Formats: sequence, C-alpha cells, structure tokens
Amino acid sequence: MAQKAFLSRLKLTDFRNYAEAGLSLDSRHVVLTGDNGAGKTNLLEAVSFLSPGRGLRRAVLPDVTRVGASGGFSIFVDMEGMEGEVSLGTGIDTLGETVSRKLRINGTPARSTEELSEHLNVIWLTPSMDGLFTGAASERRRFLDRLVLSIDPAHGRRASDFERAMRSRNRLLSEGRYDPAWVSAVEAQMAGLGVAMAAARLEMLGLLRRLAAVEETPFPSPALNLEGFLDDAADQPAAELEERYLAALQEGRHRDAAAGRTLEGPHRSDLLVRHREKDMDAGRCSTGEQKALLIGLILAHARLTANMTGFAPVLLLDEIAAHLDEGRRAALFDLVDGLGGQAFMTGTDRAMFSALAERAQFFSVEGGSIRG
Repeated sequence: MAQKAFLSRLKLTDFRNYAEAGLSLDSRHVVLTGDNGAGKTNLLEAVSFLSPGRGLRRAVLPDVTRVGASGGFSIFVDMEGMEGEVSLGTGIDTLGETVSRKLRINGTPARSTEELSEHLNVIWLTPSMDGLFTGAASERRRFLDRLVLSIDPAHGRRASDFERAMRSRNRLLSEGRYDPAWVSAVEAQMAGLGVAMAAARLEMLGLLRRLAAVEETPFPSPALNLEGFLDDAADQPAAELEERYLAALQEGRHRDAAAGRTLEGPHRSDLLVRHREKDMDAGRCSTGEQKALLIGLILAHARLTANMTGFAPVLLLDEIAAHLDEGRRAALFDLVDGLGGQAFMTGTDRAMFSALAERAQFFSVEGGSIRG
C-alpha cells in the first residue's frame, strides 16, 4: 500500500465565507456535512490551493477573499507530506491594484507553486465536472492536463510556455509585416513544447489503460483516446514529430493569419472517453453512467498517482454520495479507503456516510463555522 500524506491542521483567514476557521485532524478521512451554501465546498477549495494552479473553481484570486475583508486571504496547514512533516502557507498580498499569490514552505518563501508537488498531490471531483463528457473540448484538455500534473509537475510550465509562444506568433502574424526569422524562432519553441505536451498526455492515457486492464471495480472502466493533434504520434521519435509540427506551422502561416489564431497544435486536442463495457461514447451514456465513469476515472488516476509516487493523493470529493445508492456508496468508500490516503468528502446528510464509521472524522458546517 502507498504511504499516506495527510493534513493534521487547517487554518483559514478571510477565505470565502470564513473570517477565521480551523480544523484539527488526524490521518482519517474528513466528512463535512451541512446545508447547501454553508461553506463545505469552500473548505475543499482551500485544500485545492495546496496544489499548483487556481484551485478547484479556477477562481480569480481577489474573488476568493472574504467580502468586506481589508486584505487578502490566507491558508495554513500542517501536514505529513511526501518529504515528511511540513507547514505550508499560501494566500495573496494586495498592493494597490497589484495582486500576487504567495507561498511559504516551513516559513520560507517558495520560488513557485510547483514546489507544492514535492509535498502532496491533490485530486478533486466536483459537481461542476459532471458535464465533462458533453461539454467543450477545452474542459477535457484541462482535465487531462490536471491528471498529467500529478506525475509530471513540469507539464504545467510547458503548457503555459506554449500558450505564451502561441500568443506571440498570433500577434506577429496579425501584424502582416513580420521578421520571418523571429516567427521561425517562436515556431521552433512551439514545436518543442507542443510535442512534449502531446507525449506527456499520451503517456498518461497509456498508464491509465494498463491500470484499467488489471483492476476491477464496481464502477465502469473508461476507454481513453486523444485526437486532434499528432494522432499517429505513438512510438515516433520526438525529433521527427517536432520537425513535422514545425513544417505544419510554417506552411500554415497565411491560413492562421487569416483566421487570427493558430489552427494546429496541442491546444486543439480532445480527450475521447468511451464506456468500455457498453462500447459507447461517454457523451451518449445516461447521466448516472457518466457520473459512474467519472468516479471510476478519478479513482484510477488516484491509484496510478499512488503507484507512481509511492504516496496516496489527498482526494477532494464534493457531494460525492448524492446520486449513488447505498451499495455503491459503501463500495466507493471502501475503494477510497483502500487507496491509503486522506479524503475530504462533503454532503448534506451525515447518514449517507455511515458506512465510513470510524474511518472518518465528521464535522458539521454552518454559516462560516465548523463543529466537530
């Protein structure tokens, strides 16, 4: 079994609807129950800020600060992480109109939020993700990139560097009169980054496929594929793929200039998901089947992360039990517990989590206050 990374203390200041809040935890799972709007998801969001990025809501940072607060928000945790005991603190500083996110690890300023990946992995499943299979391709790409980040922290930097280079190329092409050498240099950067992004995504899908082939769960197993960019790239040398993409960018300059955007690249990929047992596109499955597929995919990814890193991830499961019958809820809790990590789960009814029994700590959330 993978080793456990877990939070032992969580403290919030001016975060969403919490002026101040704190949780003292042991290594067990955490169940947060209360009415809708009480602030349960806000607590999960706070934990999600212990990973690179903008958290499970992808929030604009100033919007996270409690309404009426004079400064920014702060999140502090003590935890047993992948490198031992550690204290993490993050939040924002506001200076005039300038807003920046700060991170401290054991009281020392960190260079970037990517350093969080050295201490824990955080994986989440929220109701807003229920439309993943029927929504925009951009949402599925973002979802896949979050999966990749758990085992390849550099993927986020590659993606942001690619976006920056692509915006630069688009701007140069839109000007009409540009320096060909300058555009070629930007395109060469895009080719290297784009192929590396595609390779990391394909590697993740391959790992998940192999895991699905040897594990059986009560949840349907998804069949996963990627289309829209270098679809036939498997097993081809990276150098050849970079040359191929670079040539496509050069040949597509006039077309892209007319379109006002780059029409070929990893930003055009789409994650294809099928219900393996029914051999049906996930988007055509029932709402219940889609939810079960998504749960199965998240659990498989959590298992893969544990296998690859040696530490089970921290799971954030928002309203996870709402649409499951009693038997499937119990099976889900057994699977989550079997991962060996710490999970934070929310719901309106404590009784839905009765199968967890002593495996969890239970807290009641109401109007910005938390009771054990």
